[in-house]
Amino acid sequence: MTASDAPAHLDDHALAAWLATTAGERLLAVRESGPTGRELKDAGDRAAHELLMELLAEHRPGDSVLSEEGKDDKRRLHASRVWIVDPLDGTREFSEPPRDDWAVHVALWQDGDLTAGAVAQPALHETFDTGRPPVVPPRSSARPRIAVSRTRPPAFVEALAEEIDAELVPMGSAGVKVISVVRDVSDAYVHAGGQYEWDNAAPVAVARSAGLFCSRVDGSELRYNQDDVSLPDLIVCRPELSAQILDFVRRHGTA
Repeated sequence: MTASDAPAHLDDHALAAWLATTAGERLLAVRESGPTGRELKDAGDRAAHELLMELLAEHRPGDSVLSEEGKDDKRRLHASRVWIVDPLDGTREFSEPPRDDWAVHVALWQDGDLTAGAVAQPALHETFDTGRPPVVPPRSSARPRIAVSRTRPPAFVEALAEEIDAELVPMGSAGVKVISVVRDVSDAYVHAGGQYEWDNAAPVAVARSAGLFCSRVDGSELRYNQDDVSLPDLIVCRPELSAQILDFVRRHGTA
């Protein structure tokens, strides 16, 4: 899906992919335009947010939007369709060229659940979406691999890795970590310690479409378009690892 594709007749899956891809192309242009450091972070956040808001207003004018970079309009709580977007997930990594572990998230919540989503990894020139559910490759590593933050891996995940003899794989944005399971770069992403709906809505939609296990760390359902948009923990993994991970959390917690 490229920015040249006309979105007039795209369904929600294809539109999510087009939006994420188009915002990613804008971010690549911003990255190449000269700013550095904080100025680059701010320019990227602003450019991607403004573009997504403009395109959603044009192509889905009756829908509500929840964006990390926008004001939370609580009218969304009474809407039947809400786009949940993170215009630039992994701002730090975006500001450190040539890092590629940053993403654009676009998801649609409709009548109680996620129904469409896309995650663009612009520096890889790839977009993963629910309209073309990814096929997860066979596991290529004998040891399980757990995606973790490159700057602050949770202590409980280190303990989990020790118990199940897993390797920790550091990387940037939350979306990239989830998609790393889709891509067989890792086998699980286990997180507790703070996220919001926009951090994982689109990645979870894509992961579900690929047949991966997705839940809160206690095994409960991930719920979106809530009054409180905090969604601090999640598990995304190959289905065969879910019981081990949930059992570990049940016994040890996430402290």
